[in-house]
Amino acid sequence: MPQALPSRFWSDLTTADFSALDRERTIAVLPVAAIEQHGPHLPLSVDADIAQGVIAAALPHLAPELPVLFLPPQVVGFSPEHTAFAGTLTLKADTLIRVWTELGDCVADAGVKRFVLFNTHGGQVGLLDPVARELRARRGLMAFSTSWFQWPLLDARGEDVNARFSAHEHRFGIHGGEVETGLMLALRPERVRMALAQHFRSTSEDRAAAYPLLGNGRSARFAWQTQDLNPAGAVGNAAAATVDNGQALLDAAGRALARLLAEIHQLPPETLQA
Repeated sequence: MPQALPSRFWSDLTTADFSALDRERTIAVLPVAAIEQHGPHLPLSVDADIAQGVIAAALPHLAPELPVLFLPPQVVGFSPEHTAFAGTLTLKADTLIRVWTELGDCVADAGVKRFVLFNTHGGQVGLLDPVARELRARRGLMAFSTSWFQWPLLDARGEDVNARFSAHEHRFGIHGGEVETGLMLALRPERVRMALAQHFRSTSEDRAAAYPLLGNGRSARFAWQTQDLNPAGAVGNAAAATVDNGQALLDAAGRALARLLAEIHQLPPETLQA
């Protein structure tokens, strides 16, 4: 019968612990986030806090025998769209791709065959696939990339937590709005300055109203800087955020991450063909 891991965290293991792993089935998860401004009401740590919070919420839902190891989070990401605001940290795209790939190489060197890039920052989604594809092609890893905001988010009764937020907020509240402010109220309420939260209206709403193709959110991607959307550096109705909705999102995201990892574990090794 499979044995429980001594820890869920890669860096807690000893070198000797790796000899006892079922390395064909073990899943290494690399959390990638960002340190960037989120308007006047939220700290720079939002994306990093969400990564840690979702992992913590997932842990109770992971079966003890499920071999999942979380690598050290990479909290500085690709955030050039926020550099007009003080405090933002960013690396270049080629730097991040190289770092994430080299960490994947370390996973492969340890004999672990399954690798997941777990992302919490929308601005670097486009960097994930090149890393996963490179590691599949060159190292034979069963590699995946995923972002928490792309998952179906269901509560314990199977109800859609995303339905708590309007379609308008889902489309336009993409940064420091109701969703992220609610999550931070659940995760780090002492760091949220709700007196400064407001409805940060996005200029994308004007384009959506005026241009059928350019403004539909699918046909063309606008290479915006955050100040192009709102001079405060946030977009969305942060003033409407509640701790209850934030906690519901967090719980649902933890449940979804655990389910995703269980499904990856179930995939047979022959999913990859030589």
